[in-house]
Order: sequence, then structure tokens, then C-alpha cells
Amino acid sequence: MDRPLNWGLLSTAKINRSLIKPLNASKRTRLLAAASRSQSTADAYAREWKIPRAYGSYEALLADPEIDVIYNPLPNHLHAEWTIKALRAGKHVLCEKPLALTLEEVDAMTAASKETGKVLMEAFMYRHHPQTLKVKEIVDSGALGKLQFMRGSFTFTLTREGNFRTVKEMGGGSIWDVGCYPISYARMIVGAEPLEVFGWQVEGPGGCDLSFVGQMRFEGDVLFQFDSGFKSPFRSNMEIVGSEATLKIPYPFKPGQNTKLILTCGDREEAINTKGQELYLGEVENLVSAVLHGEPPRVTLEDSRGNAAAILALLESAAQRKPISSQKMNLYNKTTN
Repeated sequence: MDRPLNWGLLSTAKINRSLIKPLNASKRTRLLAAASRSQSTADAYAREWKIPRAYGSYEALLADPEIDVIYNPLPNHLHAEWTIKALRAGKHVLCEKPLALTLEEVDAMTAASKETGKVLMEAFMYRHHPQTLKVKEIVDSGALGKLQFMRGSFTFTLTREGNFRTVKEMGGGSIWDVGCYPISYARMIVGAEPLEVFGWQVEGPGGCDLSFVGQMRFEGDVLFQFDSGFKSPFRSNMEIVGSEATLKIPYPFKPGQNTKLILTCGDREEAINTKGQELYLGEVENLVSAVLHGEPPRVTLEDSRGNAAAILALLESAAQRKPISSQKMNLYNKTTN
């Protein structure tokens, strides 16, 4: 049996809590270390979560020769810098979404992964859950008929003052934080990139979007609408409409242990129960399999680049108040307005 991979947490971010449970549960992983920008914070965090090693700087964590994998949950604008540093330090990396804020950054991260031979994967946890795999299976089976339309929402009320999610320079905005989920979901279902996008946004004082509404057009006249936001009640859903039936996914982005899909065909409504799973376990196991056995990551770097390109195009559309075509989407190598 392969020895467990040693993991290190790059910061003491709140999202770490979601990874700690699966890292401790998996027989193929060992949570060995955590880092903070101060030794006292790192020590207290390590004691709280029973993590063997604590480092008072990110550099010290990357210098530990026994760490195999780094989890990068830093604010969005730091993803590229510290992921590349980790890769060049000889570590595999699971990087929180969004992978990066420009295509230039995505390409630099991809190049670093190829040069070092280390696995890099974006942490879209929902993509690994049995519910998501079942949805994709239903659509691909033709049970809905010809795919026609999709709709998705992901909103919540952000109450924390000064949170990086509202600071444009730190990669803030609802589309980067939660809108990226329905965008990723729709691209996964279609299995292709959009031909054209159009977006509207409501900006906050920090210059980033507090609410975003977007549309995407795919080949074959498949249309998609979504909204994301920080000022609305919690909403999380996806609906997929085909020529023969409709599939509703009540909790598409954070499915739990007991999940249920609603398939509607004419007057008949069928509840489809899907196997539950700890939400973040799948991405951990997928990355471990990629490292140990060379299995392809479920979220490829090409996929991550496509999601970033779609988001950048939507932001450009909202800024210019006009549609953006696929020919222009790959030209956005800068952070947009």
C-alpha cells in the first residue's frame, strides 16, 4: 500500500475546516502541518485542530521536505503567486476556486505544473460528489431529450464588513466567489465552452459586483441564465430543461449526505435519490489518485481556464454593456472591470 500523502494547510482560513475532516478520515492522507503569518497564530491553530506541525510563515511550510501536498485557501488574488511557489518547492497543490483571476495567471500556473511534474487541481468540490456524477449521467443518457436551457442561482447575504470578497483588488465580487459555481456547472453539463455571453452587475463601494446576472449561449441553441450575489437570501439551485423532460437539482453546489433530484416529464414527477458523500472527500481522493496513480484530475487545468475565460468575458460584457463572443474570450489576460 502507498504511504499516506502528507498535507499542509497554507494559512488558517475558515474554509480549512471543510478539508480537515476528510484529510483525517482518508487512509491515504495525513494532515501534517499548518502555516500562518505569525508563529503564535499557527501554534494556537495547530493545537486546536491537533495538527502536528505549525509554521509561522508560508515559506517555512513550503520548505518542509516531508510535505507532499499543499492546500491553498488564500484570498483569490494570492492563488497564483503561492500556488506557483508551492509547485516550484516540489509540492502538489489543491487550490481553492477560482484558480486565478486572469488567463495569464492560469497559464503561468499550468506551466509551473508541467515544468515541475506536480499535480495542480482547482477545488470545485461539487464536481466529485455522486449527485453531480448522476446528473451528468442522466443528461448524457438522453433522458431529458435534446438539451435546450439551463438556469442556476447561488446567492447569500454577506454581512462581514471589510471582507476580501468585496475588495476588487483582492479578486472580490459575487461572480468570482459563488457565480463561478453555476458557470462551471453549465459548462460541465454541455461539455463545451460558450459561444457568447452577456452580463449585468450591481457594483458595491469597492468596485466589484454585489450582484451579477448573466447569460451564456452554447452551440446547438443551448441557453443558460444564472445569478449570483451577496445581498440576497441564500439560494442554491440548478434546473436543466430538455425537449422531453426537466431535471431540478435543489442543492447542486453543496450536496450533502442525502440528496434528491426531481425529474419531471409531462404530468409525472419522479424523485431520484442519489448516494450521499462527505462534500469535500471526493476532491481529496481524486487529487491523491492523480498523485499516486496518475489518474486524471476530474477538474482539469483546461477546464479551469475555460471557467476563468467565461467569467472574465461576463465581467467585460457587464462593463461594456454588450455581448462578448467566443473569439474574444481567450484574449482576457488582465483583470477586468
